[in-house]
Amino acid sequence: MPAHHGRALGAVLFALCLGAASAHGQVLRCTDARTGAVTYTDGSCDSGRQAEQVLPARSPEALAREREEAAQAIARKEQRLREEAAAAALAPAPAAPAAPVSPAESARCADSRQQLQDLLNRPGRATSPAYAEQRAAARQQMELDCLGPKAYGELEQSRAQSAVPSAPVIIVQPPRPQRPLPPQVQPPRPQITHCNVFRCYDRNGNIYPR
Repeated sequence: MPAHHGRALGAVLFALCLGAASAHGQVLRCTDARTGAVTYTDGSCDSGRQAEQVLPARSPEALAREREEAAQAIARKEQRLREEAAAAALAPAPAAPAAPVSPAESARCADSRQQLQDLLNRPGRATSPAYAEQRAAARQQMELDCLGPKAYGELEQSRAQSAVPSAPVIIVQPPRPQRPLPPQVQPPRPQITHCNVFRCYDRNGNIYPR
């Protein structure tokens, strides 16, 4: 028999003997003087085998106490498993994952909008030479935070394409026709009926200085 098979068989026999020891309280290791084979027993070794005590004999009271302790340990384990199962049944179901927040609804977008609004409301902004640069930077940051990197990149690309200069369009309007001016009508001369030292009067009662 190969050596590793012998060791495996010896381990199995040793476990069986330990199990039996719970009833008898003693385990002996028996070694064959000729072959070196090892066996375990809770009784006595056969003739020609060397006996060595592995587990000393125990009193019936000790065996009973061990059985009681083992039974209590099993009972405690079963009780713990029942409590864990009850707690798992009462535990709330895991919440569904929250829907992703769009960049326009994010806190960063709100902060960027507020910063741009504060900049626009700053008094005396038209007289500051750096105001145009600050406003452009704040607007660029707001667009990036509220659109997201992908949409902002597309916006910048469309702006670059629209910034290409094109040929100017010249619109020539046709001349408007000139209308002839109406002839000037001379007012009729008043017909003076009588005068005094200071003024004159016409037939309609109008007064003229003399």
